[in-house]
Amino acid sequence: MFNGMLRPTSGEIRFFKKPLSYSRGDLREIRRRIGFVFQDPDRQLLAPTVWQDVAFGPTNLDYDEVKIREAVKGALSQVGLTGFDRRVPHHLSGGEKKRVAIAGILAMDPDILVLDEPTSSLDPAGAADIMELLDELNARGKTVIISTHDVELAHLWADDVILVNRGSVICQGPPQEIFTRHDLLATTSLRAPSIIEIFTELAARKMIVANKVPRTTLQLIRCFEYSSRHEKQPHEYGTITVCNVDEVPVPAIRTWIASHPDSRRGAMGTRAKDLASGESFPLDFTYGVIDKCILRALIGESTLILTIHEMVPRIGRRIAEYGEESENTLAVVPFPANSLTEDTPGNDDTNRS
Repeated sequence: MFNGMLRPTSGEIRFFKKPLSYSRGDLREIRRRIGFVFQDPDRQLLAPTVWQDVAFGPTNLDYDEVKIREAVKGALSQVGLTGFDRRVPHHLSGGEKKRVAIAGILAMDPDILVLDEPTSSLDPAGAADIMELLDELNARGKTVIISTHDVELAHLWADDVILVNRGSVICQGPPQEIFTRHDLLATTSLRAPSIIEIFTELAARKMIVANKVPRTTLQLIRCFEYSSRHEKQPHEYGTITVCNVDEVPVPAIRTWIASHPDSRRGAMGTRAKDLASGESFPLDFTYGVIDKCILRALIGESTLILTIHEMVPRIGRRIAEYGEESENTLAVVPFPANSLTEDTPGNDDTNRS
């Protein structure tokens, strides 16, 4: 219904406050602006090569050849599949097929992405990669809507949850509110996320006290710290260095890693992970990176986060929010400014990510 494939039997669909029209021209425009990714990518990938599949949408929008090339190249880059142009889609892994399907939508530059069970049939690492890609796209201004039965995923990831049962909306709100309503979950045969079940049992036993339901392991640990009757012993926290791989030369990153052998490292975003893999930078964290770096900092270890330009502000906000909630002041250090200008051997455009 979001992009006009089905019409509602009652009510209406509104897009930017206007009723959805079902004329051929309006449907063409709405399907450009709202991209839909199927649960099973094999139902969406039809062309003999990855390039042709991703080019299908732009071609049907009557883009000229130059614009089609730019759209396909940009979309494949965004999903981390540069160099996959001639590959056969059905020879790819499940996670790679999902990325090709997403690239086919991104090539039309939609405002909204709608995905049906985006992590189904993927292993934990593949699922984490797909959700991080969606976070990255959201940071670039795309609205992302997913349909899922995975309460753990929805609780951790969503800004807003709509609970649906038998085609009707039961309730809508922040995940912390929705997933603590056990009466509502029971009507839809869903269970509470594990972290909420643990929190509820501990709170019932007065083992922890908190005014906010935790969403992550980090927040649950904070509940324990807050509830402890013992004074915290002062100690030195570790620092979190944030490196924007879109701007920092590769040799400078390599030099920093070599000079900080005890620092733990994580990568966020497709480009940052591709860079780490291509340059053989060892990584300690590839998912849940921000929280894991905060946890390391709390015990005095320093960390490095490799990320992309769009994710830098999000990392800063997340760490600042934790500091406000916990009254623990953690140092967030931008990658040394002189690394951007120093005359490092090999420091040219080919060595930039």
